[in-house]
Amino acid sequence: QVQLAESGGGSVQTGDSLRLSCVPSGTTSLWWHMGWFRQPAGKEREFIAALNWRGDKIYFADSVKGRFRISRDNAKTTVYLHMASLKPEDTGVYYCAAAYEYIGSEFRDERRYGYWGQGTQVTVSS
Repeated sequence: QVQLAESGGGSVQTGDSLRLSCVPSGTTSLWWHMGWFRQPAGKEREFIAALNWRGDKIYFADSVKGRFRISRDNAKTTVYLHMASLKPEDTGVYYCAAAYEYIGSEFRDERRYGYWGQGTQVTVSS
């Protein structure tokens, strides 16, 4: 059974940076797409970023473009979300999600991801 473990969340000030990690386990298969979503308190979960296993297709929500970066390790397993110039509106629970089948252009649709981590809290204070 695939499991995803996020880490790296915390409480920071406006303008600070954080790096979130997502480590898959329980399978030797390589994911097709890995996405990051966040859920602010009292709001719906929203797409933040995604990349394919090759790393040549990367997507970001408009709200984080130019501030966030997504990358993977050389083994193409662990995925990182590099967050810079953080703002209070970036506060929320951040989830990584994996799709072990091709989802093409539907990387923003959380229903296309079959596996989710438990989430890690990011709090940005002004």
